[in-house]
Amino acid sequence: MLILTIENLAHSYGERTLFKNVSFNIETGDKIGLIGINGTGKSTLLRHIAQFDGGKDPETGVPGKVVPNGSCVIEYLEQNPDFDPEVSVIEQIFKGNSPMMTLLRNYEKLLEDTALHPDDKGTQRKLMETQQQMDQHFAWQLESEAKATLTRLGITDFNQKMKTLSGGQRKRIALAGVLVRPSDLLILDEPTNHMDNETVAWLEEQLQKRKGALLMVTHDRYFFDRVINRTLELDNGTAYLYTANYSGFLQKRAERRELENAAARKLQNIYRRELAWISRGAEARRTKKKDRVERFAEIEAAVKEKVNHQELEISSAATRLGKTVVELDHVSCFYEGVEYIHDFSYILLRDDRVGIIGANGVGKTTLMDIIAGRLQPDTGRVTIGQTVKIGYFSQHSEFPDEDERVLEYIKDAGNYVLAADGTYISAAMMLERFLFPPELQWVPIRKLSGGEQRRLYLLHVLMEAPNVLLLDEPTNDLDIPTLSVLEEYLDTFAGAVIAVSHDRYFLDRFAKRIFAVEEGGMLRQYPGGYSDYEKTKRLEALERDETENTLQGKVKNQNSRNKKEKQKIFTEEERASNELSAEEKNSEGSSDKLTFSEKIELEKLEEKIAGKEAESKMIEQEISLAGNDFVKIAKLSEELTRVEKELETLTERWVELSERDE
Repeated sequence: MLILTIENLAHSYGERTLFKNVSFNIETGDKIGLIGINGTGKSTLLRHIAQFDGGKDPETGVPGKVVPNGSCVIEYLEQNPDFDPEVSVIEQIFKGNSPMMTLLRNYEKLLEDTALHPDDKGTQRKLMETQQQMDQHFAWQLESEAKATLTRLGITDFNQKMKTLSGGQRKRIALAGVLVRPSDLLILDEPTNHMDNETVAWLEEQLQKRKGALLMVTHDRYFFDRVINRTLELDNGTAYLYTANYSGFLQKRAERRELENAAARKLQNIYRRELAWISRGAEARRTKKKDRVERFAEIEAAVKEKVNHQELEISSAATRLGKTVVELDHVSCFYEGVEYIHDFSYILLRDDRVGIIGANGVGKTTLMDIIAGRLQPDTGRVTIGQTVKIGYFSQHSEFPDEDERVLEYIKDAGNYVLAADGTYISAAMMLERFLFPPELQWVPIRKLSGGEQRRLYLLHVLMEAPNVLLLDEPTNDLDIPTLSVLEEYLDTFAGAVIAVSHDRYFLDRFAKRIFAVEEGGMLRQYPGGYSDYEKTKRLEALERDETENTLQGKVKNQNSRNKKEKQKIFTEEERASNELSAEEKNSEGSSDKLTFSEKIELEKLEEKIAGKEAESKMIEQEISLAGNDFVKIAKLSEELTRVEKELETLTERWVELSERDE
């Protein structure tokens, strides 16, 4: 059923047109994802639709239309939601003027009043009357759902005042509100920002089950792919609608651009012919038909429009990196009695690609600050190599002066950059590659959109030609096209990369190792990307379950269920590669095949070997620093011999299992 019609929606400010002629319909069951470079107007478009405001065409002044089909209730989550500082959490959830919301707010207020004045007969009578109204309107389920959703999002004190909460908590409360309040169309602007992976997965499930229409901006591509069934792209002020999720959108956009390029080539040929005709001598020009001259002007304008289509490019070269990069030796960090990092050691290699994950507040940024040298550990030592040049893209853009002009800010990092191909690229040219045209290069930073500021900050970090990149939640505010280009840049980056991220796609795309920060400051290492980590955790959980059931005598039925679950975890391709054919079974025997426990052992061996190699290197360094302390040298040498023997044993076992796993 049709919910909403958008006709010729447009928006501009000054001489800059964000978009125009945006037209599409929203129907029940539509889950539309909005995609585009930051600064193209995605949030502005959502706001227009949420407010039933069609804007005006910047050229003709004709207003656009946002027309609901009958009564259309919209719930809208902004990037920075408004809130009433004096109301409680539950009152904020039940905001709005509908009879249902008013009833729920009254009920929650009467509950609070009754708790404060248990002997007040008048309050008790009003509470009973309101409870009857709740029964009549079937409001109990909504109240229960609201509290369950808040709890799942980490909010458990429902009577706490909004003014006492952090910005992240307020955003989660606003999200809970739009999820539980009934609506025909749910509009979400970056709902997954600053969420941990488990909460993102939960929200994904909620939106998949939702029956109403959805319009959303998100930079989480797995989330986009699994929830969305239609994609609306904003590209250079024009909107393109595809009946596809993110994967399908990529293919269909490529097809569209190929057709556009073919049309552009044809237009260029016509333009050249027309240019030759119109460029003939003065005598010939007097005889030219007026309509043909006008036609040439139209073709010329169209060619310029095609030529001005821009794609984001990143081109840079890293500074040469020496043998020693960053080494953490038994590092620990405490704050107000809480241990955020516990006895962590690691030697960062030149080409490392490390993803750091963990729940909010467990110490991920603390670890990044320690690696960057911004924070000293309470115990342990951090060694940073002499040739190391760290580029730190932090969660919050760092602008010393927001009145500084865009070009001046980039020149602070360098007037030019030496690209990998040996060419020199000026700051102004790099800005153009990052989609900052000349007219934007002279505006104050404060006038840029939030997304444009993040893109500018990223360019500033890269312009300094670092050889170690630290990225703290880069996916929070960077748009999908910028993230895709950043990932390609990291593929060829001549240095080490460490990134804190909740974006599963980004972690799978770039990471070769995952550090999981757990409660108590423990860090566990897992080889591969996020999907590899997730699979290992699920398999470990099944192993623990089997062990517990064996101890309790509950073996047969539960282990049968676990076996089915394991089969789900391995893909068809993985299972096929792990199964021997009938002939192989006859010739080699099924005993050569790795057992499930051996597969887990093989995955953990890589982590253990890396740890022993790091331990060996640190002991060698301690020996070299011991000078003439022969007693210490002898003790360290014994320890080194022990570690090397353990490393040899682990390596031999890894080779044995790897050969059987081929």
